[in-house]
Amino acid sequence: MAQKKYLQAKLTQFLREDRIQLWKPPYTDENKKVGLALKDLAKKYSDKLECCENEVEKIIEEIRCKAVERGTGNEHYKATGIATIEVFLPPRVKKDRKNLLETRLHVTGRELRSKIAETFGFQENYIKIVINKKQLQLGKTLEEQGVTHNVKAMVLELKQSEEDVRKNSQVEEEEQNEARLKEKRIQRTKRGLEILAERAAEMVVDPETTPYLDIANQTGRSIRIPPSERKALMLAMGYHEKGRAFLKRKEYGIALPCLLDADRYFCECCRELLDTVDNYAVLQLDIAWCYFRLGQLECLDDAEKKLNMAQKCFKNCYGENHQRLVHIKGNCGKEKVLFLRLYLLQGIRNYHSGNGEEAYEYLNKACQLFKELYIDPSKVHSLMQLGFSAQEARLGLRACDGNVDHAAAHITNRREKLDQIRKEEKEKKRRRLENINYLKGMGYSARAAKQALHQASGNLEESLQILLSHPQMWWLNDSGPETNSHQESPSRETIDQLVYMGFDAAAAEAALRVFRGNVQLAAQTLAHNGGSLPPDLRLSAEDSSATPPTSPSDSAGTSSASTDEDMETEAVNEILEDIPEHEEDYLDSTLEDEEIIIAEYLSYVESIKTATKRN
Repeated sequence: MAQKKYLQAKLTQFLREDRIQLWKPPYTDENKKVGLALKDLAKKYSDKLECCENEVEKIIEEIRCKAVERGTGNEHYKATGIATIEVFLPPRVKKDRKNLLETRLHVTGRELRSKIAETFGFQENYIKIVINKKQLQLGKTLEEQGVTHNVKAMVLELKQSEEDVRKNSQVEEEEQNEARLKEKRIQRTKRGLEILAERAAEMVVDPETTPYLDIANQTGRSIRIPPSERKALMLAMGYHEKGRAFLKRKEYGIALPCLLDADRYFCECCRELLDTVDNYAVLQLDIAWCYFRLGQLECLDDAEKKLNMAQKCFKNCYGENHQRLVHIKGNCGKEKVLFLRLYLLQGIRNYHSGNGEEAYEYLNKACQLFKELYIDPSKVHSLMQLGFSAQEARLGLRACDGNVDHAAAHITNRREKLDQIRKEEKEKKRRRLENINYLKGMGYSARAAKQALHQASGNLEESLQILLSHPQMWWLNDSGPETNSHQESPSRETIDQLVYMGFDAAAAEAALRVFRGNVQLAAQTLAHNGGSLPPDLRLSAEDSSATPPTSPSDSAGTSSASTDEDMETEAVNEILEDIPEHEEDYLDSTLEDEEIIIAEYLSYVESIKTATKRN
């Protein structure tokens, strides 16, 4: 299959260079049938490539038919508005994996999915459609999602074919249950990540008792991130980790939607932020790898762009010749695994594009890196005898050029440093939580306290000054601003307390209305503003006095609330199970798959080089 793709790409190159238009005479007649001149063309190119003439002729005819179909489709689209979509089916499908499907663009994603399922024999609820590197949204029209004429659509299957499962009713039921479970896993993944990201964005939970996500740099220390971007980055990294977990289990069809969601959330973060961590570069590699393992690399139209982006991000993050990385970590041996996969994917992409020389260059670089990174299993065993894990052993040996003694010292030192950093980070989070609780005790909401502490870089005294200088921050209420307007009138006793302090009775009553009877906040605000409320808070006081108090709604029922809480706990735990304990897990690989693929593609390009030499 790979060799055929290379031949197709090479012949397409020749046709472009020679400016040959196969859909026109003399290669296509007036009835759109093949012309006699195509045989001469096949002879010319087979001699040039030293390939079988019949095989070359067959591939050129496939290219011609596709060009004719495309031209006919373009004319049909202009005349009727009916678009043609090129559908790429899963590898297991025995029929031609590239198929054309006609549709209008005003239909919804659900209608297109239904049509694809009906046309190609899938169960509708057990497939996902990826177009333009995004999951097809079922509720929106194709036009709203940027789907155009001649677009490529990839089908991801969560269930085996009907023919396979009809053989046994029990197998069919098991397959359907498996597909349902996979879909539920995807939904739980989304819910679990949203919960963890919200906790991280608010950071008002107890880090000792409540699971949450954090973002650290290459040394393991937390990175200070603007609240506006924190949640998006958390979701991006969470989806990435979940996608990587599916990649490890070789569940590529489920991994890809997670990775594409991660890419979408990363795009909401600023460029400067992405340059500080290597996650975005690794994600680009993982997406390209996933497409390749699904046998659908040609569906990734911007594969070259993604790989170039990964290379650029690595350079920004690690520095020229990995200098920044060596300065931070002392070595770059472990990160070379990423470059091995980058070179391998660049080699594969170039081979599939018909660029034999460039493919050989990248594949050879990947091969040299593999030899450098190969680890003697006996050395791994020796380190495991000392109490280290296989993962620690591999990472340590690559960091220390295979020296067992140095690797043991490196792993021990890393453990000690990481333990110290974790203690320091835990203490910082504990102090932050204490400061939030202190400000909450003064009457401020958790959101207001968190925002003030963020602006003051965690300094409690400065955050108090911020809150006093900006009393409107008090409105950052945890339960939503609408609850602030439904307040009872302040008691006579609290008004008298403020009057006793020297404030005007009307100003005291207005301040107490705004701060829901909190004497301390009312007094601080009046004192800070010369005995009166700022103009923006005066309007709030008037609104609250004009709004009658409302009684709280009845309880929703403990059984339902308990069930929702259990479901949330289950969703969170499922995410946490797939988040690796070792912070360098993404750098750990046995390289077994890479070794096989490097050898396979090198054999392809070697055969090309041999043929070229004979010429």
